Amino acid sequence: MATVDEIAPDLFRISLYIPELDMQFNHFLVRDDEPLLFHAGLKGMFEDLRAAIGRLIDPAKLRHVAWSHFESDECGALNDWLTLAPQAVPACTMVGKIVNVDDFALRPARGMMPDDVLETGRYRYRFYRSPHIPHGWDAGVLFEESTRTLFCSDLFHHFGNGAALTTADLIGPTRAAMALLAQGPLAGYMPYTSQTAGVLRSLADLAPERLAVMHGSSFEGACGPMLNDLAGVIQEAFD
Repeated sequence: MATVDEIAPDLFRISLYIPELDMQFNHFLVRDDEPLLFHAGLKGMFEDLRAAIGRLIDPAKLRHVAWSHFESDECGALNDWLTLAPQAVPACTMVGKIVNVDDFALRPARGMMPDDVLETGRYRYRFYRSPHIPHGWDAGVLFEESTRTLFCSDLFHHFGNGAALTTADLIGPTRAAMALLAQGPLAGYMPYTSQTAGVLRSLADLAPERLAVMHGSSFEGACGPMLNDLAGVIQEAFD
């Protein structure tokens, strides 16, 4: 059963913990005039997510469904949401729209460039491209400008069934998770390239105050130093 926690005003973290993987799958609902869901989730999780979101809003009134990169746990259930919510529009990076989503989704995606703003009512969102961070040419992160929340997908992935929101540094748990992943069939989980440190530095320069993390606890506090430190953690695991 999904757990629901409000981690910022109008921002709800909907988490499903899978004991066999010792991992949380987190999805984020913005309750506003035009509700937004970040992470459509796996197809197999759709009914649990729908029920959890139904405790907060009428799911049929979703207007935006967004994600970082084209991967099943990010957008596998996208078409289920588009069927349920007839006014909902997919939102992703322009690369994601062109190379994946418009062929996959029931409706064309809104492909966003850095100057584009997605407004839900009280909140304003921008997509920032982050190619291959965490994965894929199409990757991006979503940033809300008033609460300074960065929806960072698999960045800061860590295992366990931790608290919805923490102020504890995430670098240690992330380093442990990356080292573990590097030893198994998912080696190469997050590539390190000549652009990695620069992209993470540009995200740190946004001065986010909250990280909405897909796998593990979200974070509240000074996010910039951790984003800069993350480059070294990725390099350690990938080298």
